[in-house]
Amino acid sequence: MGKVNYDYAMKLATTPAEEDGPIWMVNYMRYKPKAVYADGTEAAISGQEADDIYNPSDVLARFGAKVAFFGNVIDEEGGWHRMGIVLYPTRKSFIEMQERPDFKEKVVHKEAGMEFTVLPCCLPLRPYVGEPDGSRVARFTVYPAGSPEPVVSEGAVFRVEDTIIGDERQWEYLVVSFEDRVDELPDGAMGVRTTIQVNNILPLLSELI
Repeated sequence: MGKVNYDYAMKLATTPAEEDGPIWMVNYMRYKPKAVYADGTEAAISGQEADDIYNPSDVLARFGAKVAFFGNVIDEEGGWHRMGIVLYPTRKSFIEMQERPDFKEKVVHKEAGMEFTVLPCCLPLRPYVGEPDGSRVARFTVYPAGSPEPVVSEGAVFRVEDTIIGDERQWEYLVVSFEDRVDELPDGAMGVRTTIQVNNILPLLSELI
């Protein structure tokens, strides 16, 4: 599904409790045409349908994590199919989840359906500014390492702490906004537009900042 950043995984697992806290895991998701399970069996369902079976929202709720956003990608030129954000109560809770029996029962479906994922781990810099335009469209843009902090008139700006799963690219900032506008992206940035299916991110941001 992507390259695991084991150095960052160690940081997530070992951050002292007094220094730990909420972390926003942002999921860029690309599915296989057909789900393929660990034994090599190609299922009669798509990768996206396998991810629907995976749906770990009940497991997340059991230890205080929240689905902050979930939506299908509108523009698939970049190869992405869905976006999601999960707000974990602590960095360590993300690592501990991997060993939960109830999670292990579900994650086989994600592994069968997911072709590739990029998972930046983010911290909000400031409250959401501006007003959504009512289009029911969300925009996600990550900026490459070394980028200056984005100036936004509408949206939430996050700093990317690190990327737990992905490719060789490193990211600096994430901007999440809610309007149906297509911008020209800065060099090296990666942006997608999605429909909004689950959207609790604004009240969650208000709780944390």
